Amino acid sequence: MRRFLRIILTLACVYSLPGTAVEINDTSMADETNKEWLAHGRTYSEQRFSPLTAINDKTVGELGVAWYTEIPEAVGLAATPLVADGVMYFTGSRNIVRAVDARNGKLIWQYVPERERDRSRVSYLHGSRGVGLWKDKVYVATVSGRLIALSAATGKEVWEVETIDPSEPMYITGAPKIFKGKVLVGNGGSENGSTRGYVTAYDAETGDQAWRFYIVPGNPADGFEDKAMEMAAKTWTGEWWKYGGGGHAWHGFTYDAEFDALYIGTGNGAPWNRKIRSPDGGDNLFLCSVVALDPDTGEYLWHYQTVPGETWDYGSNMDIVLADLKIDNKIVKALMHAPKNGFFYVIDRSNGKLISAEPFAEVNWASHIDMKTGRPVEIPGARYEDGRETIVPSALGAHNWPSMSYNPKTGLAYIPTIHLSIDFSDTELDLENWESPDWQTPAPTGGQGVEFNYQTKEQGSRGSLQAWDPVSQKRVWEVDLSEPWNPGTLTTAGNLVFQGTATGDLVAYNAATGAELWRYGAGLGIAAPPITYELDGKQYVSLLVGWGSAWAMGAGQDAHDLGWAYGRHKRRLLTFALDGKAVPPPQPAPTPPMPVDAPFFEVDEGLAARGAEVYGQCGWCHGPLGISGGLAPDLRASGIPIAAEAFKAVVHSGRVDLGMPAYEALEDEHLDALRHFIRQQANLALEKN
Repeated sequence: MRRFLRIILTLACVYSLPGTAVEINDTSMADETNKEWLAHGRTYSEQRFSPLTAINDKTVGELGVAWYTEIPEAVGLAATPLVADGVMYFTGSRNIVRAVDARNGKLIWQYVPERERDRSRVSYLHGSRGVGLWKDKVYVATVSGRLIALSAATGKEVWEVETIDPSEPMYITGAPKIFKGKVLVGNGGSENGSTRGYVTAYDAETGDQAWRFYIVPGNPADGFEDKAMEMAAKTWTGEWWKYGGGGHAWHGFTYDAEFDALYIGTGNGAPWNRKIRSPDGGDNLFLCSVVALDPDTGEYLWHYQTVPGETWDYGSNMDIVLADLKIDNKIVKALMHAPKNGFFYVIDRSNGKLISAEPFAEVNWASHIDMKTGRPVEIPGARYEDGRETIVPSALGAHNWPSMSYNPKTGLAYIPTIHLSIDFSDTELDLENWESPDWQTPAPTGGQGVEFNYQTKEQGSRGSLQAWDPVSQKRVWEVDLSEPWNPGTLTTAGNLVFQGTATGDLVAYNAATGAELWRYGAGLGIAAPPITYELDGKQYVSLLVGWGSAWAMGAGQDAHDLGWAYGRHKRRLLTFALDGKAVPPPQPAPTPPMPVDAPFFEVDEGLAARGAEVYGQCGWCHGPLGISGGLAPDLRASGIPIAAEAFKAVVHSGRVDLGMPAYEALEDEHLDALRHFIRQQANLALEKN
């Protein structure tokens, strides 16, 4: 009888009145049997595994579009939609939050944040990775650094807090992490200037700050915030605080209800080159680490550093996935982590001890991980100390934020893998007099303390989806993909893995073998991961279709040639079911933008060379060398840079409603140099054609 009463009381805490939905709290977030999608990784385990089986390896071929919703004025769509009580919540461009009926896609409410402050120097085009849910509220973190709580029923703002000092060149692109009545947010900014990363927890009901944990130490003369920072400072040299240090945790947060611990994945150093920020060496804690914190106080518990003294932009902001693994006939409480550096880590999450680590992609910066020390064994010359070095993985990593998933039935992790190298060199830079970049002034050459060039597709770069056995640390199967960057994965108890592609398809694979079972052409490159949920006894698969993210931003000609030109294709939310009969209007054919011919514009090569330096800050959206991958207009194909006054008006005022910040600090000489650089690049492209 007592056991029966305990069960009833437990259910009463989780459920409200009969017929209503599960309350979103710690219990439901940890429930692996839940049929909806309540959090970024579906549950606290971050496995992105669904127990649903109606759509399976036998029936998946019958999938069709059940409903779709057009998303006007959106560009990059990278979010994981969340589903609770029959409502789907997601973010689009410019942090616009929408709630739609998860049965048919009809809009319930829309929240447009107050115009974002132009303080982050970051475009709103890339796309946030989503919202968070807790009880009766929806939480969104904006690019300008605000955390906002909304009523889940109406979309009305409940509270708002600033998480970033407006004077700091930092931003937020990640989804808030909610646990134990707290909302956690991090930030990005290691490439923007002298920035110091941290994470902050806020009370979910009031927005009051609960605690803050800094990732790297500040100036010792100011004292340390806690013992962890005092410990970390011993691993730095020189005057690192003048450069900020970096370490920003912008993604990769996992709450472990079993051990009551919060794990955060931390980022790379600022600047990238350790020779500048910590000239006499040092591990530079807590860069590139998994750090365990007390979720109630933010107190340091333990850490594991994947790249001591990193110098390649090898952040560890990737997924931290929890699972019970059977290793040597024992059940191990493990966390799995596949960060940028190319090694797949299995760590005992009770104490942070390394269990195993093996490369899951090409790696030439380290030969292996020493199991006695847990440290990588670096290959001589990898720190480009002797001149130009070709390093793999590149700064994009072997795996970036696109989600890895784990299927406990197959025992496999499914990793969106990047096969891409990079050339590093700092021999032409004055490292002793190097200064941190400022996005409101012309960018210096070698803005990260090192010059670099990525490998191109023509040189052999590619992507793949691979199934990885974390116990044997071996690849089980792999599917080659033509583009290096592809979105995150979903796996299900129906023996399926779903993944979109940069080339515009959503594909379902047999989770055990990798055999392709179903493919749908969405007509536009995909950056967001799919989800699945069940309502009224029917299973759905849903994802956002909107080309964007890092590849659209920085891949230059390779992304340009995909043909996802800015403003040409519709952004959509697509939802599939076994009896789906909807037919979305066809998308335009892929069409790369063509440069405008302006023979009357005589390019001054000296000005163009100066413009190449100033252009560094423009390339985050408009693409390297003016070659747009579709995230923003291709300036070579625009008439605006040809006309001096029109160009000045756009750059100085920005186009905030379209996602472009204002750059008032650029003077006429900078703008003139930019125009000549853009036209130079346009002429070069016209000559090739």
